[in-house]
Amino acid sequence: MMITRRLTPRSLRRAAGVAADLLVRPDGHGRGALVAFGALAAADLAAVAGSRPRGPRRAAKPLLMPALAAHALRRRPDRRTPAPAPLVAGLACATAGDTALLFDDHEPAFLLGMAAFLGTQLSYTAGYATRLGALRGLRARPGRGAACLVGWGVANAVLAPGLEKRLRLPVAGYSLALAAMGAAALGVGGRVGAGAAAFLGSDLLIGLQAAGRKVPHQELLIMAGYLAGQYLITTGWLEHEETADGA
Repeated sequence: MMITRRLTPRSLRRAAGVAADLLVRPDGHGRGALVAFGALAAADLAAVAGSRPRGPRRAAKPLLMPALAAHALRRRPDRRTPAPAPLVAGLACATAGDTALLFDDHEPAFLLGMAAFLGTQLSYTAGYATRLGALRGLRARPGRGAACLVGWGVANAVLAPGLEKRLRLPVAGYSLALAAMGAAALGVGGRVGAGAAAFLGSDLLIGLQAAGRKVPHQELLIMAGYLAGQYLITTGWLEHEETADGA
């Protein structure tokens, strides 16, 4: 005799809660989440390479940063060890930005995506400064921060003439926050600095695209740089904090 249980909103919420708990439960390494990130990244890059930068084939894109966030949450040795809040917040903002930019043929979606990624840049910069010793690194090598600010000025001077006038101020503001994030990351160095450099390169290509400047395989290069950047920032951040805790 088969017994069936009736699904109720309460039972569905309970099941969702159990699934979410399993996804973020600390295991000390978080390798499963990184495997998921790799699979999702491969699927998304294949969709972009197939000349489908928008549409249903990009369904993996909004899941990429949650997979990295799950890695950050699971890598903890136990529940008493908190995940880096600025990192998780930055990845959450990036998830919103990734979703919005799937529709960036429409200007409101582009601006919404930019606003979401502004949250990512601010969260990362705050985390580098307060948790990873970025300010100490920049004081030791001030030329790195200066180079980022000079690069910001040059990039905006080049891109501004090709942008619609109403986009120039938002792009300048966002790119300043991006440059500050890059400078802070260079103060940290290591994988975090390399990841920020890849992130900056990806966003520069987006800026060129918005200004009507095309390069070969632009969409694929944008996504590859972004994925490499976020992966290196996330894994480098976690390793940096683990090294500091063990010192």
